[in-house]
Amino acid sequence: MDVDVHGTVAEGFEPVREAFLRNFRELGERGAAVTVYRDGRPVVDLWGGTRDADGGAGSEPWERGTAQIVRSATKGVAATVLLLLHQRGELDLDAPVGSYWPEFKARGKERVLVRHVLAHRAGVPALDRPLTPSEALDPDLAAAVVAAQAPVWAPGEDHGYHAHTYGWLTGELVRRVTGRSLGEFVAAEFAGPLGLDLWVGLPEAEQGRAGRLGRIEAPATSGGLRVRPKRNVAEAYADPASLTSRAFGAVDPQPDENDPAYRVASLPASNGVATAGGLARFYASLIGEVGGAARLFTPSTVALARAEASSGPDRVLVVNTRFGLGFMLHGGASPLLGPGSFGHPGRGGALGFADPESGVAFGYVTNGMNKGVTADPRAQGLVRAVKGVL
Repeated sequence: MDVDVHGTVAEGFEPVREAFLRNFRELGERGAAVTVYRDGRPVVDLWGGTRDADGGAGSEPWERGTAQIVRSATKGVAATVLLLLHQRGELDLDAPVGSYWPEFKARGKERVLVRHVLAHRAGVPALDRPLTPSEALDPDLAAAVVAAQAPVWAPGEDHGYHAHTYGWLTGELVRRVTGRSLGEFVAAEFAGPLGLDLWVGLPEAEQGRAGRLGRIEAPATSGGLRVRPKRNVAEAYADPASLTSRAFGAVDPQPDENDPAYRVASLPASNGVATAGGLARFYASLIGEVGGAARLFTPSTVALARAEASSGPDRVLVVNTRFGLGFMLHGGASPLLGPGSFGHPGRGGALGFADPESGVAFGYVTNGMNKGVTADPRAQGLVRAVKGVL
């Protein structure tokens, strides 16, 4: 696909623009944007393609302010809220979840700690009965169902990706501690003050900025990165009884992510909406000053975010994963810029992360959804380009 790419790159970062163009020419990209900050200043800000992934006649062009659902990249935003509450002394990471949310103690979950939730060690990645899309949007009902769920492993003794339940777990903890939804906290405490185009619950007034998601097919390989999953991974997704399928199927049928009613809800695991600039600026604000505003995380909180809390075979993703407290860490399942990077991908393509050692913060959003979960070839090509520049 030939496309006009708009925006700017600082001197020396031209390879990132070439990688972005290659995504359209070779990898089926339809509409996307990428932004990179270094030391609190943007050095890459690019966008191109169409707002509608279908890209048919009459499709509007992707603009600088076009926002997109970033799926599980929202989890890094949710983790930030819990770590900020801990930084302020309002949330104890070593306290049982039940000390804030008494109903959660049911059926063997008394010893689930807040840090277990952040590190995907709580043992409740799946539900005995999936929620319908409308039920998933009801925070009271969803929290009650999660509270009544028995764990599938002894909490704290193993880890597995909590694809959907992570959002209800973190969201309810924030409601119990602050009296606000996680999305309201994000808007009031850092997205608004920092001027971030980032929301967990897209306001009605901003709905017109959201592009439409659609599926694309990725090539088998790209630049040496394997795209087709290993057989055991593919089998896990294909088996409806597997923990993998049950975790990703905790909402069934799959909601219409292009429905404004879905985007306006607060689902901290899956429905954050952001521009690439908003996502990159968010991560830049975690590790340094941006626009004269004080950084969000103290050095000790950054250390918590990226200190390995879970590693090895993931009970849900069926590959080796590494997590800090709420953030994915650099590794084979989710390559980032370097060993000290922390962030989160979104299933289908989106990626945001920070690398304190280089001062880099990265944001990539797309409307073309690949099948992969953690290492999209388009995002990875952009990350390699940034790494090559540095």
